[in-house]
This record gives sequence, C-alpha cells and structure tokens, in this order.
Amino acid sequence: MLDDMDRRLLRLWQAEPELTLADLAEACGLTAGKAGRRLDRLRADGVIKGQVAAVDWAALGYAVQVSLRVTLDKTAARAFDDFIAAARQVAEVIEIQTFLGRVDVRLSVVARDLPHYQTIYRDHILTLPHIADIESLMTVAVVKAEEALPI
Repeated sequence: MLDDMDRRLLRLWQAEPELTLADLAEACGLTAGKAGRRLDRLRADGVIKGQVAAVDWAALGYAVQVSLRVTLDKTAARAFDDFIAAARQVAEVIEIQTFLGRVDVRLSVVARDLPHYQTIYRDHILTLPHIADIESLMTVAVVKAEEALPI
C-alpha cells in the first residue's frame, strides 16, 4: 500500500509536523504538487486521519492527570453505551478507551490540582452510570509519549 516515498514523507512529517508542504516536498526530492497529491491520497486512504495541535495540559494549569480503570455492571443491557455517553459529557475526561477483560473502560482525566480532581471525581465520575468497580492511578511522570509510528 505504501511505497518508499510515502514512507519517507510520513517519517519526515511525523518528525517535523510544522514543515510547510514546500519544505516537506524539497526534503523528499519532490515537487510541492507531487507531495501534495501523495498526501491527499494518504488522507483519502485513511492513512492520515488529520492534524492536531498537541496541547500541554500542565502549561494550561492542569497539573494532575489520573487514569481511571472502570469495571461496569454488565447485567444492565446498555451499560457500555450509557456509561460512555455520560463520560463523554465530563469536560475533564480527555480520553476514553474500552477493553476486553476484567477492566472494561479506561478514562484519562485532567485536573488543576488535587482538590479539583476530588470535585471532578465526586461530582462527575462517581455519578456515571453502571460502575461496578473503579481504580484510580495518578500519573507521576510521563516517561514516553510518542505518537509517531516507526515507518
């Protein structure tokens, strides 16, 4: 599906996402038009899902990050759907993942400080439907957070 030039484009763009199309094309030995068409094809094929701005939550005053591992009461018919729909409404929930196994859902929650987290937990998280068990893991340090795929 990908040829060597596609991989080169993706490697360079992942390493330096701020490159302009002209700079990216030049680094790959392509014209801007050819590089643009290749990127358009990669978008159309679903290889490139979009572009995002990576925000440092701590720089905005959100110094606490907690991972919540949730086990749902699966005796309720719509436990997953109801829980996820409600969790999406909590502004401080920045990521929701579902799993197979003992843990059903993981929520990533950010807060300004511990009192703020306690408020979020008590007023928003504990009111989510169908929770059978919940475990909180507070992030101490992020050792590696790499979005780039080794292509």
